Amino acid sequence: MKIAAVILAAGYGTRMQSELPKVMHPLVGRPMIEWAVRAAETVSNQPPVVVVGHGKELVQQHLGARASYAEQRELLGTGHAVLQAASLLRDNAGAVLVTYADMPLLTEATLSRFVELYRREQGDNLALAMLTVTRTDPQGFGRIVRDEDGKIVAIVEEADCTPEQRKIRELNPGIYCFDATWLWENLPNVPLSAKGEYYLTDLVAMAAAQGRRIVATEAPFEEVYGINNRIHLADATAVLRRRILERHMLAGVTIIDPATTYIEDTVVVGRDTTIWPGTMLHGETTIGRHCQIGPYSRIHSSHIGDGCRVLYSVLEEARLDRAAEIGPFGRLRKGAHLGEGVHMGNFGEVKDSYLGPGTKMGHFSYIGNAYVEGGVNIGAGTVTCNYDGVKKSKTVIGKNAFIGSDTMLVAPVSIGEGATTGAGAVVTHDVPPGAMVYGVPARPVTRAVADEE
Repeated sequence: MKIAAVILAAGYGTRMQSELPKVMHPLVGRPMIEWAVRAAETVSNQPPVVVVGHGKELVQQHLGARASYAEQRELLGTGHAVLQAASLLRDNAGAVLVTYADMPLLTEATLSRFVELYRREQGDNLALAMLTVTRTDPQGFGRIVRDEDGKIVAIVEEADCTPEQRKIRELNPGIYCFDATWLWENLPNVPLSAKGEYYLTDLVAMAAAQGRRIVATEAPFEEVYGINNRIHLADATAVLRRRILERHMLAGVTIIDPATTYIEDTVVVGRDTTIWPGTMLHGETTIGRHCQIGPYSRIHSSHIGDGCRVLYSVLEEARLDRAAEIGPFGRLRKGAHLGEGVHMGNFGEVKDSYLGPGTKMGHFSYIGNAYVEGGVNIGAGTVTCNYDGVKKSKTVIGKNAFIGSDTMLVAPVSIGEGATTGAGAVVTHDVPPGAMVYGVPARPVTRAVADEE
């Protein structure tokens, strides 16, 4: 049996008080809508249909071909929203799963269990399966009404409940799996509510009135928690963050203090790596095995090899090869690449540069737009003067060169293999291999001695 998923994502989300569509707000590295799509993809036989409205361009741009799209031009209720998907699904599936883009906590496991219930019960006059939750605080959810035999006969919205119905603690989170033929035959007949909307919940009473079967299974309330404002967004983020940290710890990563550690869902961390308190890992970051990360480091979309150490530092779209180390208080900007075994001292900064294997970079140094070969010593306070106010130029430092403390390398400039610069040198011309220069501007030692004589 083919199952199609419909994800409702057309609302304005006015309570978010945001220019960004509600379903595009990020949660631990992924937009809200993507969490819903990822869950639906695990149980659907085809790309889900996302019913879009406000902010449809952003939703479609992000999801691309992962979904099909139906537009709800007028927000006339959930029943009207699902009806917009009819032309895409009427002849393409035997069952239709309906979920919401603002329920990012719904897990693949719960959806799989729910769909399996439908598969077991399908046929024999079944109209739909539905998820329910039971809790003492209804938080505005509709009530599940059952008859004396325990059969579901209706869903009553909280505003329409009688005093007795308000006492019902079995609630409706609004997630259904419909027999497709029955759905498309009956959805156009949903009555218009007093608010001028067509409610999907009315299909339950219609099915019961027709003598069709309705089955239900319970879901954890945490998973059907809908997001309507920034407080809800923070609550959902906390749940997802906890799940992500638990996943890494169960896979062999040591997280010293989960309460102060933030790891986005897009991050990969290798076994036997230790994450120290205050660390934030963002974007497409990958971290190898046996690393020490943190404390208080922020790493964004960077690749870190095995055995590396990052201490009190910030990395942005950078790369560390095996056994490289940085910090404390270092910064790697976009395009920075530390080769195998590179050591970068405290308060250093590297941008758009490569430091070759075994290079040592002293504290308070800045290397930008440079290519540094292996075994180089970069003394404390060294600066590549790569920007002249108009363009940026490159510095090249050969293998095993020794750059003295406080050297200014005025690009474009090349330092040859095994060359040396004296402390405080301002290098404005290329230095040949094996040569030594010092002074302001830097001059070869032999020329300096001859001038003194």
